[in-house]
Amino acid sequence: MWCRQVKKFQFGHSFLSMQDKRLTEQPNPRSSRIDLLSSSEIVDLINSEDRLVPEAVWKERKAIARAMDLAVEAFRNGGRLIYVGAGTSGRLGVLDAAEMPPTFGTDPGMVQGVIAGGPAALVEAQEGAEDSPEEGGWALDALGVNDKDFVFGVASSGTTPFVHGALERARSVRAATGILLCTPPADELTRTHDVVIAPLVGPEVITGSTRMKAGTATKMVLNTITTGAMVRMGKVYGNLMVDLQVTCAKLKDRGERILMGTLGVERAAAERFLEEAGGSVKVAIVMGRLEVGPQEAVRLLDKAGGQVAKVLEGGP
Repeated sequence: MWCRQVKKFQFGHSFLSMQDKRLTEQPNPRSSRIDLLSSSEIVDLINSEDRLVPEAVWKERKAIARAMDLAVEAFRNGGRLIYVGAGTSGRLGVLDAAEMPPTFGTDPGMVQGVIAGGPAALVEAQEGAEDSPEEGGWALDALGVNDKDFVFGVASSGTTPFVHGALERARSVRAATGILLCTPPADELTRTHDVVIAPLVGPEVITGSTRMKAGTATKMVLNTITTGAMVRMGKVYGNLMVDLQVTCAKLKDRGERILMGTLGVERAAAERFLEEAGGSVKVAIVMGRLEVGPQEAVRLLDKAGGQVAKVLEGGP
């Protein structure tokens, strides 16, 4: 009986493979008996699969750098980076966008996330919303997407209609476009978009559950694109987030500690510099290092494209 059950299960896996060629939908033979494992064995199995993710992302490093360049180009032209996704992919895009203002002091409109189903989909699944390409196009219309923007679709399976509808609308207004997927991209995608990023993390531990390895790879890629773009836009000094927004006690403390370290002053002096700079850490650094007032510090930073290192190397 046991042998017959195993054969039937193996046939089921083969049948699933033939039904859908997308890598994200393939059954994972390494987890085919996960339902019989102990808790510690499940942890080990999932962790062993997760270890495949960084290598898959690393193989896409050139494409990720290209996406970073496109984001920087959009920002410098007064445009935006707009993520478009559904389900887990959409939530990760919205999350990455939401973290930009407090981390790098950006305007909330600079990086935006669009998710199928709207804000409600962030906390409750709205899976049917991803099936309409028209909804994707309308969502971009509502944002007034134009040729200065970079619209980046996030769709692990590579087939989400909402995402493709949004990308088609973006191309129609000559915006730069890109897509992230975790299955081998069709030739049409590489011909159509300015960049295609495809970290092939392999089948999921739970078949089709792209919130797992695909989601982890997506988070890594999005983090890299925006972090690198913000670095190039002068949002850091060394590796310090000097454009953070001092909006809470934790960030005020971090800003003061940055000033204490970069200026070599005590906490009270750092607090005064930060207050005189209107809460801007980078302005306070330039003020302290070059002994200038806040207006002159702002002028110097504007001239240097917001990069503190360039200001300090060149002098007032």
